[in-house]
Amino acid sequence: MQKAKVKKVSPATLTSNLAEVQREQLCASLGDADLTLLYKASVHGYQASAFHQRCDRQGPTLLVAYNRSGYVFGGYTSVEYARSGQEITDEEAFLFSLTSGTSIYTKVNSGYKARYDDAKGPSFGQQLYFCYNNQPVLYHQGGNAFNINTSSMYGNDTQLSECEVYKVEQQPEVSIEEKPWRNFLWTPERKEEIMEMIRNHKPLMKSVSKVRILTIGPVGAGKSSFFNSINSIFTGHVTNKAMSGSAGTSLTVQFRTYPVNDGRGGKPLPFVLCDTMGLEEQSGAGLDIEDISSILQGHVPDRYKFNPMAPFQPDDQKASRPASLQEKIHCVVYVIDATKISLMSDKLEEKLASIRRKINSLGIAQIVLMTKVDEACPLVEKDLQSLYVSSYIKSKVQEVSSRLGVPVSCVLPVKNYSQELELELNCDVLLLSALQQMLRFADDYFDDIRPVEDNTK
Repeated sequence: MQKAKVKKVSPATLTSNLAEVQREQLCASLGDADLTLLYKASVHGYQASAFHQRCDRQGPTLLVAYNRSGYVFGGYTSVEYARSGQEITDEEAFLFSLTSGTSIYTKVNSGYKARYDDAKGPSFGQQLYFCYNNQPVLYHQGGNAFNINTSSMYGNDTQLSECEVYKVEQQPEVSIEEKPWRNFLWTPERKEEIMEMIRNHKPLMKSVSKVRILTIGPVGAGKSSFFNSINSIFTGHVTNKAMSGSAGTSLTVQFRTYPVNDGRGGKPLPFVLCDTMGLEEQSGAGLDIEDISSILQGHVPDRYKFNPMAPFQPDDQKASRPASLQEKIHCVVYVIDATKISLMSDKLEEKLASIRRKINSLGIAQIVLMTKVDEACPLVEKDLQSLYVSSYIKSKVQEVSSRLGVPVSCVLPVKNYSQELELELNCDVLLLSALQQMLRFADDYFDDIRPVEDNTK
């Protein structure tokens, strides 16, 4: 295993206190990763505000604390700090202690929350608080999220001499394929060609004027951002019509149907993008599978507000008649964050499998949109045209295919517009190509049900 490297930022002020042997022990538990020192209490202060200023929105982090008795201990969380006010589920979280050549690792107990994401100092399981009350002290109030022996972990010495937080970045083994593993044209001509094909697309079923495409995926994967990106391309500048961003829970709380016009004030295009709440692994949160079934069958109206505690119930008049084909969903798109595929929990994977079984039973076309490819691979971040020569992105596409049970050809890597202020050709061509595939998959669905529809007339 390749050793993780500690990047020291501004060596004059930020120097890691980790001894080499301790660093190697932690690296063995984290795999092939880089550790970047974000926060050092003796430099930045023990105040919670200083911690959050430097550590929020930094992805997975490792906290390392030191006390006056010589104990080195702390915890790891794969879910970034965001001051969301939410209890955080994180099956990857663990506590550790490295003392006198011995190491102790304690994973979060199943069914318990790993931490509470508030504006206070870092804590684990709402039982172990670091830099408590903005002081160089540790506070343990008991709890069941982690099985902690305070004597073994930190010698019952709650006075901290230092507290450090590191950004943990898993480093992909990036290599370039000898030839692209998918043929793709990145030219302005190709962009115009796809846009024209989309403008002129006519669904295979004459009773359908617009293809209805439903996006489903975990919180923060980029469902709303995909609509914003497609809308931006046809509008001619970056837009943000659908609420998107980073949050602990879904920003989308309604079922929304978004038509797209061909330019500002232009004609409606022949598709509608339908957005939903994000999926969450715990029960009573996020989108309910029964709600998805109602959406697929065309019963849920635009702007219906989801209630995670109670699935949608159509009114008597709506329930008494089947929805028309025009109202139903014709293609389902799973939106998956490329940077979090390996962190997908078993519970979320099971939930996605249940959804797939339901969609399979209805024969609806399915496709996977793998977002944030630039964040997943340094090669692609540098040049988006490296996407289809990146062996790492190829491995992620294969991993998504395996975990979701879809063919590799149905997994489409893309980059949504997120922080850009202007449109970029490479981004446009990639997104438009994905939309074109969705329309083609919807036609496959129409072609499959056409004999059935004809027999019912």
